[in-house]
Amino acid sequence: MIRWGGHGEYAHNPPGGMPLNAIMEPSRSVHRQIWRESGLSSGSRSIPEETAVALTYNGGTYAVMMTTPLDLEDFAVGFSLSEGVISSSADIDSLDIVRLDNGVELRMWLGKPKADRLLERRRHIAGPTGCGLCGIESIAEAMRPAAVIGHGQQFSPEQIMVAMQSLPSRQKLNVETRAVHGAAFWNVTSGIVALREDVGRHNALDKLSGALARASTVASEGIILLSSRVSVEMVQKSAAIGAPVMVSVSAPTALAVRMADAAGITLAAIARADGFEVFTHPYRISYDAAGARERC
Repeated sequence: MIRWGGHGEYAHNPPGGMPLNAIMEPSRSVHRQIWRESGLSSGSRSIPEETAVALTYNGGTYAVMMTTPLDLEDFAVGFSLSEGVISSSADIDSLDIVRLDNGVELRMWLGKPKADRLLERRRHIAGPTGCGLCGIESIAEAMRPAAVIGHGQQFSPEQIMVAMQSLPSRQKLNVETRAVHGAAFWNVTSGIVALREDVGRHNALDKLSGALARASTVASEGIILLSSRVSVEMVQKSAAIGAPVMVSVSAPTALAVRMADAAGITLAAIARADGFEVFTHPYRISYDAAGARERC
């Protein structure tokens, strides 16, 4: 059980007593000039906010990410899961969300076994200065094998189309700003179960991971939906979540396809209004007889 530190959702407030969530809005209205062929005008536009977010464990900084200040609890849990720092949200004893002058710090405290393992891992990755091991270990860490996914559930093409078509209208921040990525989880019973947005596609997926973990959602029964291209890190994060199928509106990289194949994930991409393309493990897509003859 995570004991969220501080007062309610946010751990500390800045001087003056204004709540952190009143300052850290996910978007901001700005003035701009508009040029069109019809002439010059002016007005306001809503744009997404972006802030530096430091993730710390037991007093030591692990990473600093540029993030939309929204759903930061989910981001803390999801990032920790994706990085392998924790194996479940229960491994985090407490989380404090602290507003600093130039950003936000997510202060997490782990129990001794996890904390000791993280310290040893960081020592191992750092390596002796100047000997080249740091680079070698960092590459190995970046290319770490993804978790291998079990058989999972099958889905029809019609279900995948329904899932992807429900994504754009649910991306409230993107509807407002047209400048953020979305990651969602869909299943047959409930439709979109959770959706998270961020200026960074990796961050959006980490936030989704945290939301699913905190809600104890069974990932093997659904599909991860992405509004961005599929890179290898997106496959690694999806595998850590445990979803058997991921679908994106954009194309995958070649390395992402190889990683998805090795992880046993069904990777579908270039999802448009008229269909999609399946790159790995197509057996989870249950085509009808006529469609199967055309596609196999």
